[in-house]
Amino acid sequence: MKMKHLGKTVLDQIQIKTGVTDVSQQLNQKFEGQSGVVITVVPGGIIFTADLVRELTFDISMAYISCPHSPGNKNNDSKIIFHQHIELEGQNVILVDDAIESGGTMKRLTHYLNDSFKLKSLTIATLFVKKGRLGIPVTQCYAYEIEGDELLVGYGLPWNNQYRNIPYISKLIK
Repeated sequence: MKMKHLGKTVLDQIQIKTGVTDVSQQLNQKFEGQSGVVITVVPGGIIFTADLVRELTFDISMAYISCPHSPGNKNNDSKIIFHQHIELEGQNVILVDDAIESGGTMKRLTHYLNDSFKLKSLTIATLFVKKGRLGIPVTQCYAYEIEGDELLVGYGLPWNNQYRNIPYISKLIK
């Protein structure tokens, strides 16, 4: 695998593992004695979701949603694709993605879920958020707040459909 576009490491594998545990503890505390539906934002949230759900101690069902976009594109107006196979009415829904970078996609997805279904609650779970992207009016569980607007890759985050499988998060060098 060519690594010529990988710059400074932002979160290494140990920090990621610690972050996953941090987010799982937040969710376990919030939903203790309850159940929830984990909806993964695909494809980016797959890796974080796989690590996260193995640390959840409450009953979950799982589904997925997609809203494809290009990294760094703050005006994501692509079609939301959700093949509902689990009843969401009255459920605690946890929307899981790797990160909130611009916030545009997550805002669209939370509005879609809140407007389309009578949820008991909606919570966002991500490994990190970029500083200043916390204005989404939904409870958020995350481990890290990262400064800067650099494009990041690895651990689910792509560039030109590559680098999702890098086990750490790094700055992108174009």
